[in-house]
Amino acid sequence: MISVEELRNNYLRVLERIAVVAQDSGRDPAEVKLVVVTKGHPLEVAQAAVEAGVRRLGENYPEEGVQKALALSAHPDIEWHMIGHVQSRKARLVCQHYDYVHSVDRLKLARRLSRAAEQASRELPILLQFNVSGEGSKFGWPAADESAWEALFPPLEELLALPNLEVRGLMTMPPFFDDPERARPYFQRLRRLRDVLAKRFPQAEWDQLSMGMSNDYEVAIGEGATMVRVGQAILGPRP
Repeated sequence: MISVEELRNNYLRVLERIAVVAQDSGRDPAEVKLVVVTKGHPLEVAQAAVEAGVRRLGENYPEEGVQKALALSAHPDIEWHMIGHVQSRKARLVCQHYDYVHSVDRLKLARRLSRAAEQASRELPILLQFNVSGEGSKFGWPAADESAWEALFPPLEELLALPNLEVRGLMTMPPFFDDPERARPYFQRLRRLRDVLAKRFPQAEWDQLSMGMSNDYEVAIGEGATMVRVGQAILGPRP
């Protein structure tokens, strides 16, 4: 298992790269938040991450993240981010245990999260996940065809009217490429979509762009990412 010292060194190295790339892009490094993805790693690795100073942890599977959150409940300053696909029947579980949901990809899920948040008397920050590549294996509102974006407006208008949800911005997962530069057009597309939605729906906040992972987060920051989701570059490969 990775040691706390090695994990801390990896974490600080990624933070340093984030700062350098942001500054090179004319941005304030403080605009970019690092979510360390612990999915698939045992609890001991998540504990080591917390010992190393990590305070934003991302999980793909609700139950796996909840087990870790309960085990690490002595650290109330940890932010738990749900970054994976959420089944509608898991909406209440996610609302109870996660601070942020990156992967709201359909109206049915948004309605369930809204009801769960209302019952819990909380406001739930969410991001809307868009599929900007058209890949069948990816979740998200369909957004590969820019000429069809207007068709997204009616369901999004209904979503924005739901109580107890705070829409903060967008999320995407581009195709995986060995050359991270090939992901750039997909990050650019998400940013354009964000600008379109911000103009169409000025009543919501659209300032967050969750995009970029271990292999391509530097390119994503150059294209406006405000949250990057990094696992392997910090924690090493999943067992």
